[in-house]
Amino acid sequence: MHVAVAIVGFRNCEDIVRCLASLERSSHSDFEVVVCENGGAAALEALQRVLPGKLAGGQPVSLFLADGNTGFAGGVNRCISASAEADAWWVLNPDTEPHPEALEALAARLAAGDCDAVGATLYLPNGTVQSYGGLWRGWLGRPISIGHGKPLDAPVERGTIERQQNYLNGASMLIGRRFWEVTGPMREDYFLYCEEVEWCLRALARGMRLAFEPRALVLHHQGATTGAGAPADRRPKTPVYLGERNRILLTRDCFPGRLLVAAPSALVQLGLRYGRLGAWAQLWYALGGWMAGLFDRRGPPGWVAN
Repeated sequence: MHVAVAIVGFRNCEDIVRCLASLERSSHSDFEVVVCENGGAAALEALQRVLPGKLAGGQPVSLFLADGNTGFAGGVNRCISASAEADAWWVLNPDTEPHPEALEALAARLAAGDCDAVGATLYLPNGTVQSYGGLWRGWLGRPISIGHGKPLDAPVERGTIERQQNYLNGASMLIGRRFWEVTGPMREDYFLYCEEVEWCLRALARGMRLAFEPRALVLHHQGATTGAGAPADRRPKTPVYLGERNRILLTRDCFPGRLLVAAPSALVQLGLRYGRLGAWAQLWYALGGWMAGLFDRRGPPGWVAN
C-alpha cells in the first residue's frame, strides 16, 4: 500500500523537521511525504533550506506553497490532490512524532477491508492518552475525546472504541481512496477546528466505516502551531474563537434540528469553562465565536494573517 503523508504547515519548520525525523524510522517504507505550506513564500523557503528532497529510506518529500492561508482543511485537500495516485493518505499534524510501527499498523488495519479510515492512539508529552477516537455529542454541540487522560499503557479494546467513536482525531487519520472518492474533500469554510469531525460525520452518513488501531502510537505536541494546547486562561484569540464558532457551524451543517438545544448548551458550557477561571478575555473571544456561528459566518476571521 502506497501512502501519501499529508502535512499542513504554517511557519513551523522545527515541528516539520522533527515529524519527518520520526517518519524516517517508519517500518512501513512505501510512502511519500507531501507538505503544504500555508504561511507564505518566506516560510516555504525556510522549509526548502532544511528539508531534504528524499528521506533516508528514499521516500520523496514534496513541498508546495498554498494559494494564501487556506487553513487546515485547505492544506489537506491540496496535499491529497497533489498525490492523487496514492492508495491512501495519512493526514498527520506537523507537531506529531509517530512511533516507527504506527504507519505499518494503520495500513494493515485499512488493508483488512472492513473500514475506510483508521485512527491512532494519540498521546501527550506527559505520557497520557489524548485520544483513541472521538464522540460528537450532537445535542450538546461538543466533542468527547475517548480515552483522554488514561495512562498510555492502559488496556484498550479496539472493538469498543470502534463502536463508540463517530469521528477520528485529525492529528492522525489514515483515509483510503474510497473514503476520499465517496465523501469528498474537507470543508474549507471551517478554516480551523472541527473540520475532521464534520468530514467523518459526513462520511458515516454516506456509508463509510471508521476504525481504530491501538498499536499505532503517535505523540502529539498539542496546539504547537496555534496555541490551543495552552491553559484555558492563556489561550490566544484564534483557537478560542474558531473552536466555539465551528461547533455551532457543525451543528448547523450536520444536526440542524438540534441547534435550538445545542446553542444554549454551548453558551452555558463556555461560561462555565472560562468564567470560573476569571479568563474574561477568553470568554469574550468565545462569545464572539459563538455569535459568529449563529450568524453563519465562515472562513478565516479578519485578523488571521494570510
